[in-house]
Formats: sequence, C-alpha cells, structure tokens
Amino acid sequence: MKFKLNDYIIEYEIIRKDNKNLYFRIDENCKLIITAPRFITDMDVKNLITKNSSAILKMYENALVRSERNSLFWYLGNGYKVVFDNRVSEVTFEGDTIICHDEDSLNEFYNSECERIFKEEIEVCKKCFSELPEFTLKLRKMRTRWGVCNVRKNIITLNTELLKKSIPLIDYVIIHEMAHFFEANHSKNFWKIVEAAIPDYKAKRKELRY
Repeated sequence: MKFKLNDYIIEYEIIRKDNKNLYFRIDENCKLIITAPRFITDMDVKNLITKNSSAILKMYENALVRSERNSLFWYLGNGYKVVFDNRVSEVTFEGDTIICHDEDSLNEFYNSECERIFKEEIEVCKKCFSELPEFTLKLRKMRTRWGVCNVRKNIITLNTELLKKSIPLIDYVIIHEMAHFFEANHSKNFWKIVEAAIPDYKAKRKELRY
C-alpha cells in the first residue's frame, strides 16, 4: 500500500497486534511500518496518517538521509559512491567516487588503510606526551566504543569504524586512549590531560558522541 505525502510516494504496511496503541516507524527500506491494534480499521489508519502527516514526513526524510549515508563508502570524514570495475586492479578515488575491482578488494583496502593511517596518527599523537609507555596497537570492529586502553597490558585497541571519521577526530580518540596511561578513569585530571593536547576536545567528543 502507498500514499502521497508532499512530493513523496511512501509505501506502508499495517501490522496488527494485541496492543492498545498505534505506532509509526520507518524501517531500513524507508517503508512506513504501522503497528496497530486489531480493532482499528484501514480507514482509521488512513485518517491517523493524515493527522500525523507532519511527524511522518520528518521521520521519512530523516530515514532518506540515513539511507543515502549508509549507501556511501565513508573514508576520513568523506562519503564516496562506490563503482565496481573488474578491469581495475587498484583502488582509486575520482572526485566523489571510489573505483575498485570488487567488494573484496574494497574491504582489503579499508583494512590496510586502518593499519596505515592509525599507525601514522599514533606517531603524531605521541608528540603530545612525555614518558608515554611502549604499547601495542590492536584493531577490531566494536559496537559501542571508538577505542579502548588496557593499561595493565599496555594495549590500545581502535575501532576500525573510526577510519570513517576525519583525521582530527581520529587523533582525538588516540589521544583520549593515550591519556588513560596517566589516568585510568575519567577524572577531572584525565580531562585536563586531554585538553592540554586538544583544547577543543569537548566539540570533538560531541561530534563523535563519545
């Protein structure tokens, strides 16, 4: 089923359950999912869509932005359209497009860039500290953290998703984890150490939602 809202044709689906209230949500395919009590008729649902059209429009447009963002290849703060070309052997950038042989070669490029760029930025960030202990760098994809510092084992682990962010944000995370070698918790003194290296750390922290 579909309806028109402003310039959009929005597909929707009604799911009836034994609940008391009606709920709207937009799924990952930008379809409006309406969870409704069993006693509500299709006409009632249509009337409620009209009544809540401004809220639905806002939800739908936000979903479109997320969908477009997720379709891009994000690298150092910029989004690129991906073009697969089996004639090419190397990954190249052309304007807002990244060209590669296939998905495997793109993943290999991403992983190698994580190691290269993170190691380079660690050397840059080391200059912000004196008497920094020697530590091991590990990389892995994490769901809830950009980085982790294991003070006892002298290991810093960086989230591979961090490569999608700009260099200043990458540096903030690295310095944040390095600061834990001097203060294991997030005390006032810890943030003073971070601030000495990155005076605008609060803005970067907010941008990362760290």
